[in-house]
Amino acid sequence: MPIRILPPQLANQIAAGEVVERPASVVKELVENSLDAGADQIEIDIEKGGSKLIRVRDNGSGIAEQELVLALSRHATSKITDLNDLEAITSLGFRGEALASISSVSRLTLTSKTAEQSAAWQASAAGRDMQVEVQPAAHPVGTSIEVLDLFFNTPARRKFLRTDKTEFSHIDELIKRLALSRYDVSWQLSHNGQIVRRLKAAKTEEQRQKRVAALCGRVFAENAAFIQNQYGDVRVWGWIVQPQACSSQSQCQYSYVNGRMMRDKLLNHAIRQAYGDLLTAEQQPAFVIYLELDPRQVDVNVHPAKHEVRFHQARLIHDFVVSALGDALSQLTAAPLTEDRVNRVQEAAAYNCQPDGGNRQVSGRPSGSYGGYSARQPGAAAVKRELSYWQHSHTAADVQAETPAQPPSGGAALSPPEPSQQTDALLIVRNRYMLKQYAGDVLLIDLVPTLSAYFNANGSPAVPLLLPLRISVNAVQLRKLTQLADSFSRAGFDMLLTDNTVIVRAVPDWLRQTVLGHWLPLWFEQLVQQNSDDVPETLLLMLLNAEGVAAATVLRSVPQVLLLSEYWVSAPLQLDTTLSLLTRQQP
Repeated sequence: MPIRILPPQLANQIAAGEVVERPASVVKELVENSLDAGADQIEIDIEKGGSKLIRVRDNGSGIAEQELVLALSRHATSKITDLNDLEAITSLGFRGEALASISSVSRLTLTSKTAEQSAAWQASAAGRDMQVEVQPAAHPVGTSIEVLDLFFNTPARRKFLRTDKTEFSHIDELIKRLALSRYDVSWQLSHNGQIVRRLKAAKTEEQRQKRVAALCGRVFAENAAFIQNQYGDVRVWGWIVQPQACSSQSQCQYSYVNGRMMRDKLLNHAIRQAYGDLLTAEQQPAFVIYLELDPRQVDVNVHPAKHEVRFHQARLIHDFVVSALGDALSQLTAAPLTEDRVNRVQEAAAYNCQPDGGNRQVSGRPSGSYGGYSARQPGAAAVKRELSYWQHSHTAADVQAETPAQPPSGGAALSPPEPSQQTDALLIVRNRYMLKQYAGDVLLIDLVPTLSAYFNANGSPAVPLLLPLRISVNAVQLRKLTQLADSFSRAGFDMLLTDNTVIVRAVPDWLRQTVLGHWLPLWFEQLVQQNSDDVPETLLLMLLNAEGVAAATVLRSVPQVLLLSEYWVSAPLQLDTTLSLLTRQQP
């Protein structure tokens, strides 16, 4: 058989085999086009699971009349123009195959109007012939696309469609994932004339958390903790469920790279590895994780449906995600305080203790060089040392931390020295005491009274919870909480007292990574037992001593210049206590 070029119609149907797997695939391509067009209102109408009708309407920028025919042609797109654009893609679509592929296996009608046009225009194409007809139409600024009788001309593929209920469940799941990727967009999904989902644009943090709670369910919202970690231009944030709340059923498992929803093997492996032994073989992790990085460091042109990406520095990204999530999960598990852990000195490198949250520059090293990374399961401390090495390799001089041979005379904490005497050496021990080196002396600070004084004077920003936490209290606790209502408000709590129940609606930012349902009831008991009126101090004492929250996490929200001067509190430590703390030097 001679070699020849395939007819355009056949080529489009071959491409449709990759792009159009089922009705949900059509919805994905059309909605992503709407998002790329700048739409902030998207309506999706479905009939018979998508086999009869798929209609997507948006208020985006629209398509000009003279470009309608071109829009239905293969390899026609407004997203990229040359090879340089392909190396740094910021749009969801870029191949220019979707509309041509969809129109080759359905009856497609595209109606659009731009702000510059006085009237809208409509283009229609159907099946193998794909002859495009353009005519005037009535339509506001934006685009509507109707896909009728999907696979009407390819019966072999149509018979592989599942029931209407099953196909619509895939579409509904898709809209959930898309709605979690774009909080600034209003969504409406209808099936057979009935509205199934209606989501208003979530512009505030509280509204975004409510959307997560609505889409992922009450169990997820009650057991999820917000995490955030950044290193240079690589940032990971989102919500993860504490290990003990993970079930054997696959719950919300959504990951995104630069706003693009993913089912990437590397990310899934990193998330599962972060949970590690905290999950049994039957348990499944639950998460909504967002990874953001320079578009030039990720290649999205590796999968026809764009479900996977390829990272240029895959090892570094993998280990960073494992480390960031592992740190958060170690705080959520709140392991019991054993004698071994009491005697162990807990190191905190500059990466964990900088006021800026450990931001560092990752770029600058040649691509493919991983600074000594090897194929091993990384521990959190090991990854931090590697990331710190990347940073220090590009600074003018490395910071060398030296522990003095002799402790401060007298064993008492020193007075805060002048800022000009400060160095960068910093150490946190026993998750409570901060050591700061100044020339030949070491300043030892007890973080409990110091942070308490700071929070009492400045307060802490309140962060709303995904779902309010309800805690039952007795009459004595309720009376005590009522007396301290103003103190709770200054500390960053938003709580409602009703009958014998406390409804916690918001907590301070530094408490977001704790198991609130476990610690807050214990805290309320201690407030009564100790008859203390210092709200932050009682909570800090309990959390830092039990390692319920990392001291470095709290310090990120506190300007250290103020901490070491205006709000510094001397701790009554004896010489032998100081000597026991100074057992190891910072690496």
